[in-house]
Amino acid sequence: MQFENNIEFARQLDKEDELNSFRKKFLFPEHKGKKVIYFCGNSLGLQPVNTREYVNQELSDWEKFGVEGHFQARHPWYPYHEFLRDNMAQVVGALPRETVVMNSLTANVHFMLVSFYKPDSKRYKIICEASAFPSDQYALQSQVKFHGCNPKDAIIELKPRDGEFTLRHEDILAAIENHKDSLALVFLGNPNYYTGQVFQMKEITEAAHRVGALAGFDLAHGAGNLDLHLHDWQVDFAVWCSYKYLNAGPGGVAGAFVHEKHCDNTDRVRFAGWWGNDPQTRFTMPHDFVPVKSADSWQLSNAPVLPMAALRASLEIFASAGMDRLVAKRKKLNNFLRYVINEAVTATGQQQNIIIITPANENERGAQVSMLCKKNGKKIFSYLTDNGVIADWREPEVLRMAAVPLYNSFEDIFSFGEYFKQALALHK
Repeated sequence: MQFENNIEFARQLDKEDELNSFRKKFLFPEHKGKKVIYFCGNSLGLQPVNTREYVNQELSDWEKFGVEGHFQARHPWYPYHEFLRDNMAQVVGALPRETVVMNSLTANVHFMLVSFYKPDSKRYKIICEASAFPSDQYALQSQVKFHGCNPKDAIIELKPRDGEFTLRHEDILAAIENHKDSLALVFLGNPNYYTGQVFQMKEITEAAHRVGALAGFDLAHGAGNLDLHLHDWQVDFAVWCSYKYLNAGPGGVAGAFVHEKHCDNTDRVRFAGWWGNDPQTRFTMPHDFVPVKSADSWQLSNAPVLPMAALRASLEIFASAGMDRLVAKRKKLNNFLRYVINEAVTATGQQQNIIIITPANENERGAQVSMLCKKNGKKIFSYLTDNGVIADWREPEVLRMAAVPLYNSFEDIFSFGEYFKQALALHK
């Protein structure tokens, strides 16, 4: 599509956008009496208008029923996690029984590694990206140490080639092949939180399986953003949070996927808790753990209803919008955002200072655009903030932003471009 950098063109794109009305389903912070331009959904999504109603319903039922709310509430608390299952499964491309909402993200990383990282004297290595989110790195390091291995030997951190910002797909596949005899697990964050690079999960999973390893992914920046088909791609496990693109609020309850081939294996080791027991026998209080044959068996405790209510409110919006339409709009928004950024950079002669490090290949990026700012990056970021543009700064020199299809508009992007151009002109 041939873009134009003017307000009339942006408004025409919004007029043609069949998802434009979904913007009204979210609450925007204000700056100097105007709604902000919110490009930080890759860090914390906006609050859906209906979240307060959903949470207040549970507070009301708690007041009305007390403990009996587990069975008498409008949405009974005992099976509450089941109310999120179908919609969450659609978001990540899974069978409902393969998906469960539970815990926090890093807790789920650890619980999955308990089951899927089983090192022995031959296979003990993990492949990850060198610039993985620190919490993932800490989890991997501690799990390796827990099993008596040395992280410097056991963890293979993949780095971009000299002079490049992102990993080449062929280099990932080559690393899997090079370590095929000692590789236990491939575990990547998808997209990478810093660069926004999207990894080709299907081929990476296939490559891991060919050499006898497993494949897992941290989808903190992927769930609600990418076109995912976890079941069809035969991914072994995945984890994600819900407060970014899934709009469940700060610290929202996380999610996990376990492929059905592993769900059916009740002998697979997992850290057990009573909420992972078969619900048909759960309240008979059996002495031995009898896992239900689904991802639910990785649960430990009963549902945290209040944060789940917030997530349920958002997931119902996703179900109404549909991931196919959201992905299509996300691609169009991202293309327009990159176009506007390049226009501003060229107009101000800042080509040597501002470099987009998120891949140009549409199949290797999601909603996020990461820009390397070689000088005056914090000043540029501060100028945007002072003018009501909410983006995200990552040390030492990267400005991140994401145009989210549920609530961002093409006019948002045009307006950002004008402020960005001003910031670049002021801070050369």
